[in-house]
Amino acid sequence: MDPFEVRMQFLTHLRKLNASQQSIQKVVGYALKYFSRCGEDLWDCIVEECQKGSINNRINIFYFLDSLCETCLLAKAHSIGSDSQPGNGTSFYVDFMARDLRAIVECVVPEGRHGLPNLTSTKQILENWRIKRIIDPQKIDDVMTALNSRTTTLDSSSSTQSHSLSRNDVFKRIEEDRERHKRLRERRWVQPIMHNPSTYLPAQLASFMPMTDDGDGDDELTIDIEFENEWEATSDWNEDDDEAAREENDLCFAGGTGPNDDGAAPMDLS
Repeated sequence: MDPFEVRMQFLTHLRKLNASQQSIQKVVGYALKYFSRCGEDLWDCIVEECQKGSINNRINIFYFLDSLCETCLLAKAHSIGSDSQPGNGTSFYVDFMARDLRAIVECVVPEGRHGLPNLTSTKQILENWRIKRIIDPQKIDDVMTALNSRTTTLDSSSSTQSHSLSRNDVFKRIEEDRERHKRLRERRWVQPIMHNPSTYLPAQLASFMPMTDDGDGDDELTIDIEFENEWEATSDWNEDDDEAAREENDLCFAGGTGPNDDGAAPMDLS
């Protein structure tokens, strides 16, 4: 097919997109297949549909972008290990997504109450991208801040303007949301795609892995990303932790404060 036919067929796929994985993966495969020839043009189609599609179609496109970005990183990992494939080292559509992230999100979640149905799902996907480092966490944080401030503005507004959906659209949206949230829960436990996959070595103990940091980009190890995510979610030591430690100590040494039959003594928490 010539570039014009590729573009028109891609637009047709985007307009028929729904929440099912079969539909999403079909469009993902098409986008990757023609990336080398028409990647920039196909990305323009995605942005165009995000701007003028229905509110339901926009969130379908955003979930499609979620799958597309992860598939692109997997394709990048395979291409690094194979010198025969063109475009080694590129992140395919992920670079476009990082560049146009704010514009895409503003289209998917337009200002006002019209964008509220897409707000929660969009924030869930952005948080998933931040945790897995699919896109620079700083860019994600900037967009999340803008969305949160928009929510605050809506909460304090007394506007009653509404954009009603038809009964069929409402039921269709409920079914699609159920499918999307099920998929999101399935993927929530998955750790970031392994960085620096050019060397396919057996798994190592974490203590033998080199230390990396955020500035290492693609060379940052998945174990470091996982540790940072857990560290950010861990609170400082406080009185509740002291109390929990005392309770564990009492359970361990229930016989009293002195040494037990094995010669063990309770932990000193002073």
